[in-house]
Amino acid sequence: MTDLRRALGEAVSGAFAAIDLPAEFGRVTASDRPDLADFQCNGAMAAAKAARKPPREIAIRVAEALKDNPYLAAVEIAGLGFINLRVSNAALANRANEISGDARAGAARVESPRRVVVDYGGPNVAKPMHVGHLRASIIGESIKRIFRFRGDEVLGDAHFGDWGFQMGLLIVAACDENPRWRAVAEETWKSDEKLLKAGEAQVAPVLLKDLDLAALDRLYPEAAAKAKIDDDYRDRARKATAELQAGRPGYMALWRHFVAVSRSALQREFEALGIEFDLWKGESDVDSLIAPMVEELRARGLLVFDQGAEVMFVARNDDKRELPPLIVISSEGSAMYGTTDLATILDRRRSFDPQLMLYCVDQRQADHFEQVFRAAVRAGYAAEDELEHIGFGTMNGTDGRPFKTREGGVLKLHDLITMARDKARDRLHEAGLGAELEPEEFEATAHKVGVAALKFADLQNFRGTSYVFDLDRFTSFEGKTGPYLLYQAVRIKSLLRRAAEEGAEPGQVLIAEPAERDLALVLDAFDNALAEAYDKRAPNFLAEHAFRLAQSFSKFYATCPVLGAEDESVRASRLRLAGTTLAQLETVLSLLGLETPERM
Repeated sequence: MTDLRRALGEAVSGAFAAIDLPAEFGRVTASDRPDLADFQCNGAMAAAKAARKPPREIAIRVAEALKDNPYLAAVEIAGLGFINLRVSNAALANRANEISGDARAGAARVESPRRVVVDYGGPNVAKPMHVGHLRASIIGESIKRIFRFRGDEVLGDAHFGDWGFQMGLLIVAACDENPRWRAVAEETWKSDEKLLKAGEAQVAPVLLKDLDLAALDRLYPEAAAKAKIDDDYRDRARKATAELQAGRPGYMALWRHFVAVSRSALQREFEALGIEFDLWKGESDVDSLIAPMVEELRARGLLVFDQGAEVMFVARNDDKRELPPLIVISSEGSAMYGTTDLATILDRRRSFDPQLMLYCVDQRQADHFEQVFRAAVRAGYAAEDELEHIGFGTMNGTDGRPFKTREGGVLKLHDLITMARDKARDRLHEAGLGAELEPEEFEATAHKVGVAALKFADLQNFRGTSYVFDLDRFTSFEGKTGPYLLYQAVRIKSLLRRAAEEGAEPGQVLIAEPAERDLALVLDAFDNALAEAYDKRAPNFLAEHAFRLAQSFSKFYATCPVLGAEDESVRASRLRLAGTTLAQLETVLSLLGLETPERM
């Protein structure tokens, strides 16, 4: 199955080749002036220099070679030599019927599937997720779905921050805070014969029952702040970190509790956003790999002592700016975040052997990943083109800075999701929607609308840009918003239900009206939008396609009666177009991570 743009590109390339010019001049794109043409080719302008002929003369000869092409109703030359192409109604109808019968809604698979890891989410243990985690989660989930839909074998990894100095800080803070928590860490409960018989599996949960996420969220910033001004406290935390990583049982018991409490809350937020991971690995999962990895790097002469630390130099002669070395072992003898990231690449190589690893992380971490990736290439853990940082900007407030609460604090992700759901509930009431729904279905619909508002507001922008958070605008059922797209999908579902009740059935697509042509052309454009999103790791191409498709259907619905069509074949054709639009729209929305309700 070939989309019209590609089919026309092959035809125009053939026409250039037929007049002894390079076929690459035949590149076809969607027209800049849809009122004049469906597609265009500007190749005659570029070919004129090579052929030493006027571009219009070349364009006329190309048009002559295309005059009998079955896809085209007209080929016109504009200006100095622009080639405008208008597709025939028959070709549009054939293409729409192809898409209608395709389970993939008209989208092709990649010719050579790859094994891909998408690293996204990245929440830290013992801290509630906040708005800063939203973009990584939303973009990463969409990229995972896009790559999987294109045919790649994809694993999504949450990659927890569950190891390192922050754990030592929490252990010290917990021990200082509560004697029961200290009893678990220091195993003093074992001096009680009755408790000893019960065993750690039963005693620890009782002693730690009130060490919940709220407590951890309070303890960590207090401990981090104290470590900055109290050398003794900082040294205790460093010692606790080292003993934890050495496997001290009491500290491990406390750490496992931190992880369990945190994961429960993290799963709640991810589930609320419709985000799923194949792997729930953390930094701790590669701890056993670090010591042998470091020894191997030393043996190969890749580590160099620098100011007491062991580093790997990653700068290159052609660098236009200075890139510091990657610190692998600090001057205090501990492994660093970069060390863990390097070991994670090694772990993925051994366990999955991916051909591509994508890291969906804030653009502000670009230098860190450049260091890690270059180190991985030097170590032979990955090839140059197998590691990519998929950076993104920030979600900002109206002041242009990263979004904060009115009090100036960081907004928790759970609170943001609740805000969006509450606003969506109000919007549904304002629009007179959902009145016929049972309370449970209404709440589920409000949740889908709220999440769609958050996700589409993010994904409609190119990921590298920042954007201003405006919940009132994002939750509107008008304009370029997630709720508008859901509403259009629900409207088509309602139309198809009414058709089924009336016994009306879809038939072969027939194209006659301008709105039918426009809708068929947009349906045809899905494959190209998907390819762009895949190649550029940029879901905004699919977000734009979803909006264009919804708008095109709205115009079609307004100007082309469906159930009211007087001719039975026209009614059947328009029902087929409606059903095909719904299938493609829901496919695109799913790739963006949006779920459509059945009714509103």
